[in-house]
Amino acid sequence: MHNARKVFVVKLKIVSFKIYLLFVLILFHYDSFSSEIPIIVIAPSKKAQSLSSVGSSVTVLDENFFENTNETFLGDVLAGNTTSANFFQSGGHGTSSAVQLRGLPKRYTTVYIDGVKMSDPSSVSNDFDFNNILTGQISRVEILKGNQSSVYGSGAIGGTINITTKRGKPGLHKNWTYTMGSNETHNLSTSISGANEKNNFYFGIERFQTNGISAMTHNEEKDRYRNNSFVGNFDRKINDKLKLKSNIRIAETYLQYDKEINTATTTHSEEADGLEASTNIGLNFKIGEKFSSDLIIANTYIERIYGAAPGSGNTTKDNYYGERYTYLYKGNYNFNLDNSVVFGFERENDKIGYNKDMTGLSIKNAHVNSAYFDFQKRNTKNIYTTFGSRFDEHSKAGNEESHRITVAYLFDDKLTKLKSSYGTGFRFPSLYEMYFVYAANSSSLGYVKAENSKSFDFGIEKTIPNLNLTVDLSYFNLEYTDVLEGWKTGTSSGSSYTTQNMPGTVKSQGLELISTWKVNDLLNFALNYTYTSTYDGAEQDDPDKSSSYTNAQMVRVPRNIINLKTNYIFKNYNNLSLTLNSKWSDVARDYGNGNRTYDDERTDDYFVNDLNLNYNLSNYNIFFNVTNVLDEKYETARDYSQMNRSFNLGIKKSF
Repeated sequence: MHNARKVFVVKLKIVSFKIYLLFVLILFHYDSFSSEIPIIVIAPSKKAQSLSSVGSSVTVLDENFFENTNETFLGDVLAGNTTSANFFQSGGHGTSSAVQLRGLPKRYTTVYIDGVKMSDPSSVSNDFDFNNILTGQISRVEILKGNQSSVYGSGAIGGTINITTKRGKPGLHKNWTYTMGSNETHNLSTSISGANEKNNFYFGIERFQTNGISAMTHNEEKDRYRNNSFVGNFDRKINDKLKLKSNIRIAETYLQYDKEINTATTTHSEEADGLEASTNIGLNFKIGEKFSSDLIIANTYIERIYGAAPGSGNTTKDNYYGERYTYLYKGNYNFNLDNSVVFGFERENDKIGYNKDMTGLSIKNAHVNSAYFDFQKRNTKNIYTTFGSRFDEHSKAGNEESHRITVAYLFDDKLTKLKSSYGTGFRFPSLYEMYFVYAANSSSLGYVKAENSKSFDFGIEKTIPNLNLTVDLSYFNLEYTDVLEGWKTGTSSGSSYTTQNMPGTVKSQGLELISTWKVNDLLNFALNYTYTSTYDGAEQDDPDKSSSYTNAQMVRVPRNIINLKTNYIFKNYNNLSLTLNSKWSDVARDYGNGNRTYDDERTDDYFVNDLNLNYNLSNYNIFFNVTNVLDEKYETARDYSQMNRSFNLGIKKSF
């Protein structure tokens, strides 16, 4: 009876959504007129341009969003809001987390902070971990979906997330926020910022700590987490043609975690200390009225130390070290108001180290030289096109080319836009994949080569002013080859595992729907639906197909995800608002174990709700959050816990 009811509820949710979608599509025939307020984005081409002229799919979380959100971690923002991103985490706060775009593993999403690539050079696949980035120091996030390698290089196959940290505003401003809640959670942040005609500065400090929850579902002990973060930005206008920009970001972390998923007696047997530091300094200079340039030098340093928790009797520690020096030049030439070109040259020097028991780091390094251009043209008053190409030279993995073309058609009423893009992309193997996964770079095997991809998408955006309704509907289709797998049996050296380029093609296609509806001044909705169909390797009849490939849905990729955000402002108390974030996620395959059945090798579907109550009093903001209101027991990664029902009370002060 219980299972039948569950199936009925799921079917009811799907049917309700289909009715809503049909309703939205019917509304496309409405004709209305309004004045457009342009939204300016940076991510698609690394230059400021109106969102209405962009042919790629872009989601913007602006400064107003981050000023009003009460989420502490950026990962939680991306997981619970209408961004078309899939988010999973291996436990509570501080544990490994990842964002997936368009059904692809996390290594195919590149992350930039203030214009500089922020992946971890020492990680297995050179990806970015969202578990340590706090929202208190973020002003804007742009999520650019689809192949972006022609602009952003290696790894930008699923998309790019462009993060901008806070800058000062005219005058002098001070802010602080304090939050306390379940699991002895405390978060304190404070900042000072300001700006005048010549100087702009922001300095912010944030400390988060919690006793946490058990990372493993079969344990009851709690895994503690601590994060101390600092962000400092300073810009100086030297003259009308020259501007100096600088940035520093530091995060020091401590985490207890459960290492073995199959050991029921595990009690935070492991702990990890982490340090992330990034600095960059740049010059922006103009020549005449049409040409501007940016020159940036940046450094990223990451160190992670893993070891047994005190009292375990085990003193062994593993050390991971990664460092990147980045040198960037970007030029922007505006031929006229409608036509421009962005071009650039980049060099990345990566270095990583790894050891067992702190016996001395084994250092490996590589570098990449790159050149790219992106040409934007307004063909008619309604048609916008871009074409871009990039060439990358890797010191160990060879050379790669990537290309992209986009088209946007904006109707005369500026309320409807058709958009489409096609691009090729690639991902170079990480230093870890080349050197530290057994014998991948042995003389008999040679160096592994880059993964390659191609993708296409088509979409429509529609605004219906009479109903205060916006709809963004996109179809995407992509595939990639030469997939790097780190767990292939049988090598020439006799080892059990190595990294190799696998045969076959991985395919992903689906639909993304993002819609907002302002019912009136008091009530508004934001809806996101994503359907993803993706397959993990070669066709079944391919004689070279790896036994690890099943031609089934990729792991940790639900076919269906629905996010609904409801916001209500109380009629007689305009300063009081209530927000409900609801998310339903379909079942998903997960990594297998030889002793498990199919049902054990997946995560179940789940329906989770988060409630937020806000009250504004002049310079104060008081908020109360309830996470997982219905106390749903669920997993985004098999065997790893997610937050049960928890409470947070906080206050913000600006002066």
